[in-house]
Amino acid sequence: MILEENVSEYQPKLIKKMMLTFYWILALFVTGTEVRGINLPGCVHVKPQVWYRAISDEEFVLQCALPDKDATNIYNNSVLKQHEVKWFWSQKDKGHLKAVKESSNITLQGDALWFKPVRDNASGIYTCVIREKIPCLKIVLEVQTKAEAKCSGYGTNTLYFLAGNGNSIACPGTKCYSHINKGAVRWYKDGRQVEHRENRKSLKLMGNEIYLKTTYVQDAGIYVCDYTLFDNTTQWTMRTAVTVEVIAKNTIHPPNILHPSGVAILEAELGKPLELECRVQFGFERGSLMRVTWKRDNKENINEKLNEEISDCPRCLKGHVLRHVAKLEEVTERDLRSNFICFAQNSVGNATAVIQLRKKQRVFFLYILCSAISILFALLLCTAFIYQHWIEIVLMYRSYLAHNETTGDGKEFDAFVSYAKTNSSESDSAFISEEKFALEILPDILENKYGYKLCILERDVLPGGAYTDEVVTAIRQSRRTIIILSPAYVNGPNIFELQAAVNCALEDKKIKLVLIKFQAFQEPETLPPVVKKALRILPVITWKPSISAAPNKKFWKYIHYHMPVNTTKVLGNCNLKGFFQRLFSLVHR
Repeated sequence: MILEENVSEYQPKLIKKMMLTFYWILALFVTGTEVRGINLPGCVHVKPQVWYRAISDEEFVLQCALPDKDATNIYNNSVLKQHEVKWFWSQKDKGHLKAVKESSNITLQGDALWFKPVRDNASGIYTCVIREKIPCLKIVLEVQTKAEAKCSGYGTNTLYFLAGNGNSIACPGTKCYSHINKGAVRWYKDGRQVEHRENRKSLKLMGNEIYLKTTYVQDAGIYVCDYTLFDNTTQWTMRTAVTVEVIAKNTIHPPNILHPSGVAILEAELGKPLELECRVQFGFERGSLMRVTWKRDNKENINEKLNEEISDCPRCLKGHVLRHVAKLEEVTERDLRSNFICFAQNSVGNATAVIQLRKKQRVFFLYILCSAISILFALLLCTAFIYQHWIEIVLMYRSYLAHNETTGDGKEFDAFVSYAKTNSSESDSAFISEEKFALEILPDILENKYGYKLCILERDVLPGGAYTDEVVTAIRQSRRTIIILSPAYVNGPNIFELQAAVNCALEDKKIKLVLIKFQAFQEPETLPPVVKKALRILPVITWKPSISAAPNKKFWKYIHYHMPVNTTKVLGNCNLKGFFQRLFSLVHR
C-alpha cells in the first residue's frame, strides 16, 4: 500500500517533467535553434573544391558555382535561383552542418551568399546545393584580420568619385600577403568581369588597378577583385570588394521652384477639398538637408494636413525634385483671403512662390467656353463656304461694287483671241474644233452673255497689212489675250502670237494673258524661253468636251474671273442691295 501511494504521488511529477521537456524541444524548433546536425547524404565523401580568403570586417561574397577559370560572373542575383540554392555551414570538415539563414550581416541573393561585412567567426566550410544542378559543393572560407594577413596601407573599401574626372580603383587585397607570390588580378563589377571594350576606351586595366579617364554615373557599383596565392600546397583565392559611388560637385544655386511660378492664381470652390502642390528642384549636395514648407501669410505651421512626396532618381547627379502638397479639407472664405507661400531652402539659399485662391465662376466659364466654340465653328463654316464659292463671291463683288477697269485706258477690245487654224482632216472630228470654239462658242458667251468685246484676227482686222504687225497691234489694243493651247498651237506658227502677247504684257502692265488648255500637249524643245516660262507660271483653265455653253458652269466663271472688270455692261441691280440678294441666294443654294 505504501509503494502504491508513492507511485501515485510520483506519476504527476513525471508527467509534468515530460511535458516541460516537450515544450522546450518545441520552442527550440520554432525559434530555429539547431537541436541536432543536418545530414546531407550526397556530401559525406565530397572534398572541398574552392578555397577563399577574406579580410575581417570587409564586404565579401560567395557564389554557389563549380570552379571555372573562364567564368565571367561571380554571382547572379536572380530571384528564381534564390529559392533553389541552399547554404549550410560547419566549423570544420565532417562537423555538424547548420543551415545558413539571413541575419543582420548575411544576405542570400540569387546564387550568392553576401557578408556585409564578414566576421572572424565566419571561417569554416560552406556547403551549397542547387536543385537539379549542383548536388553538393564545399567551399572553404578563411577569414583573417589585417594583421594576420600582413596588410599595409589597406585603405578604405568605399570610394567617392567626382563625375567627369579621371579616377582609379586599386584592389585592396594586393596590400596583403606581401611575403607570398600572387597571381594576376581579375576585376568584376556588379558580378560581371571587367574587360577592355572598344566602346569604352576611357576604361583601362593596368596592373592591379582600373583606370577611368572619364568617370560616368554608370561607373558606380560594387567592384570585386580576385587573385590567387599559394600557401604551402593550397591554392587560395583572395577576394576583396570596393564600393564606388559617383557624385557631382555641390550645387552653387539655391532651390528652383518649378511650380507654382511667382504668384499663381488657383480657382477653388467653397466647401470643396483642394490640394496645393509645390514642386522644387534642388541641386546635388552631399549630406544636405533640403527643406520645403508651406506658410499661410508668412506664418509657419498652418493647420492643414501636409502630405510630402519625394521623387528621386537613383544615381542621379542632377539633384532631387521634391513635391510637397498641402491638403485643404474644405475651402473657406478665410482661404480665399490668404496667401499660401511655398518656402524652399538649402545650404546655398532659399526661394518662395505664392498661391492665391479665387472663387470659381462655373457659369461664366461655361458661357465663355461655349461662345468660343461657337465662334470657332462659325469661322470654320465661313472659311469652308468662301473656299468653295470664292469665284462666285469675287464675280458678284465685281459686278456690283468694283471700279470699272475699262474706263479711260485707251483700249479698243476687252480680249484678243489667239488659236490654231484647223485643216480639213480635223474638221470632220466628232469633237468641237479649236476654230469653232474660238469663232462661235467663246464669242457667244463672252460677247452675248457677259458683254465683252473680242478681237478675232480674221473677223475684226482688215487684211492688207503685215501679219506680225497686225497681231502686235491687236494685242496692244486689247486688255486681255486669250490663248487656246493645243498640240497644233504649240507646234505651229501661231506660237508667235503667244510670244508677242508675253512681250507686250511685259511692256504694258494692263495687258494680261488667259491660257485655255483646249487639248493636252507636250512642250516642244524649240519653244522660246520666254514662252516656256509663261506656260509654267501663268494660270491655265482646262476645257473639257463635256462642258456646255451655259455661263453658270465653273469653266466660264473662271474665264469671267480673269476678264477685265466692266460694270457698265452687267445687267441687273447695280447696287449694294442687289449684291446681298445674290449672296443670300448663293448661301441657300
